Amino acid sequence: MAMTVDLPALEQTAAPRAAAAGWSRYARPVLGLVLPVALALGWELIVALGYSNGRLVPPPSKVFETIVALARSGELWRHILATLWRVGAGFALGVVAGTVMGAVSGYWGLARRLLDPTVQALRAIPSIAWVPLFILWLGIFETSKVALIAVGVFFPIYLGVMGAILSVDRKVVEVGRVFRLSGFAMIRRILLPAVLPAYVVSLRVGLGLGWMFVVAAEFMGASEGLGYLLIDGQQLGKPAQILAAIVIFAILGKLTDWLIEVATAPLLRWQDAFGARGGQ
Repeated sequence: MAMTVDLPALEQTAAPRAAAAGWSRYARPVLGLVLPVALALGWELIVALGYSNGRLVPPPSKVFETIVALARSGELWRHILATLWRVGAGFALGVVAGTVMGAVSGYWGLARRLLDPTVQALRAIPSIAWVPLFILWLGIFETSKVALIAVGVFFPIYLGVMGAILSVDRKVVEVGRVFRLSGFAMIRRILLPAVLPAYVVSLRVGLGLGWMFVVAAEFMGASEGLGYLLIDGQQLGKPAQILAAIVIFAILGKLTDWLIEVATAPLLRWQDAFGARGGQ
């Protein structure tokens, strides 16, 4: 018996699904703003009703006025560019070093036994402990700041790459050997696709640590940068300036994380994962 397909019925079913998918794509970013906007409006209302004087924790309107004043004076853009340059340079160095060492340690057992114990010991050192050593070695200028950020980025990249390589399914590797893939072909067609999802996650974690380490880096005698704004606000008793710097840190951190997510999305389209369907 022949089977027929009702095309109009399929089109009628597909149309609502496409509309729902389009709505979901735009609704997700809006939903992400609900909590911070609600908290900001709540605190603004508490200060306006007189339940708090807003001196130590200024309302969002005061923080916004501070950001606008800094932007109009041109001071804000100078600090943002200085911080972005440090994070970008440190992130690039940390990614290169972490990727190379993580790949070598994950792919080559002897290198892992030689390198990994030392790297794990260094990972336990607090970030602030590196500051006096880097100042002694590299001075108080940009080199020491970039080096400190690179150290913070290096460890999650290294662990992510090495762990992803070690977790590759042995049966998949055996299939590559059955087809007599060369070493380069094995890496390109087997290991690289298997490692990419974890590598993207480690990039995002490393970037987050880079933004955290830049604050410690800009404590090292910086005369510009968002970390400098924090210190200046603390020394001069300007809580609105401190909160303004924190808000800008949060915005820049989210934007750069989103850029990594968008840039790497085409590389992960082959995944048929739970998250790829919107987490429904």
